[in-house]
Amino acid sequence: MLRLTPQIQDSQPHFEVEVALPGTGISRRRMMTVSAAIAGTGLAGGIAPAFGQQPPARSTNGQILGPFYPVRQPIDQDADLTIVAGKDARAIGQIIYLSGRVTNARGEPIVDAELDIWQANAAGRYDHPADRNPEPVDLNFQGFARIRTGPDGSYRIKTVKPGAYPATRDWMRPPHIHFDVKGRASRLVTQMYFEGEALNDKDKLLQDSSRKEGLIARWGASSGAQESSSLVAVWNIVLAAG
Repeated sequence: MLRLTPQIQDSQPHFEVEVALPGTGISRRRMMTVSAAIAGTGLAGGIAPAFGQQPPARSTNGQILGPFYPVRQPIDQDADLTIVAGKDARAIGQIIYLSGRVTNARGEPIVDAELDIWQANAAGRYDHPADRNPEPVDLNFQGFARIRTGPDGSYRIKTVKPGAYPATRDWMRPPHIHFDVKGRASRLVTQMYFEGEALNDKDKLLQDSSRKEGLIARWGASSGAQESSSLVAVWNIVLAAG
């Protein structure tokens, strides 16, 4: 059962990192180095498996935190982002049920890993004072969750599909969701994308990733328990050291 956790203070230099976007004069090497340092995943080579064992999985790539990590985290931080406690209406947009597992490179589940999850609303607007997108804030959209993985390393949230939005005059960011995953020995800061999005092929951050396929959630089949109009997506996360 997913549960809320106390807020954890984070000393990472988020905003210094996030202004380092293409076109700012910061080199590609500098940007990727900072991103990898925050993610805590490194790019270590694989370890030769023992006879009869499966080779270790590749860890999920880290990506920059983005400039819109909430400075004012909502009181309601549960796994259902479509409803805000105390409000009658639900968030605008296409409902998505997203789930997956957090494992280490050997495929072992990471139990009780903490996930901070945040995203833009269906119009591509973050509930953040620095977001200058003219689209309105959806007051019925929670926008942020802090949850933990279960005994099998699984997580699940109910949300709405985030909208695309302009990062610069000539760069539209595709729909994506931000993750900050803290395991027992690893931390991963990254972004998750959706398969089939045309903007994926043009996104500077996604295309700059060496293993971009590991950052893309796959559409799945509904179990029949969800709303008939909802979508189901699956995305698994591999932490370098668990």
